[in-house]
Amino acid sequence: MTDLNELMKQAKQMQEKFKAAQDAAAKAVVEGVSGAGLVRVEMTGKYQVNNVKLDESLLEEEISVIEDLLAAAVNSAVAKVAENSQGSLSELANGINLPEGFKMPF
Repeated sequence: MTDLNELMKQAKQMQEKFKAAQDAAAKAVVEGVSGAGLVRVEMTGKYQVNNVKLDESLLEEEISVIEDLLAAAVNSAVAKVAENSQGSLSELANGINLPEGFKMPF
């Protein structure tokens, strides 16, 4: 019965660590950049765009160029948020002693 109690204790600790990692990831802020810095997008870990900066020199460009650069900057920020989230989950998974071949249900 001691093994079961220890497993339950570990599960609770892991749940707390997972929640803390989720909270930290949600509070993180990343910046996506495109056009060698002409477009910058600030995004939270919850994929909310906080800020968009366009270099004034872009105002002379065709709208399609600005749209493409904006899309690229947003995609860059999204990739960084996903990378941060994945990194947090990987760190958590490394601390777990699961049986060989065990697969998580998600």
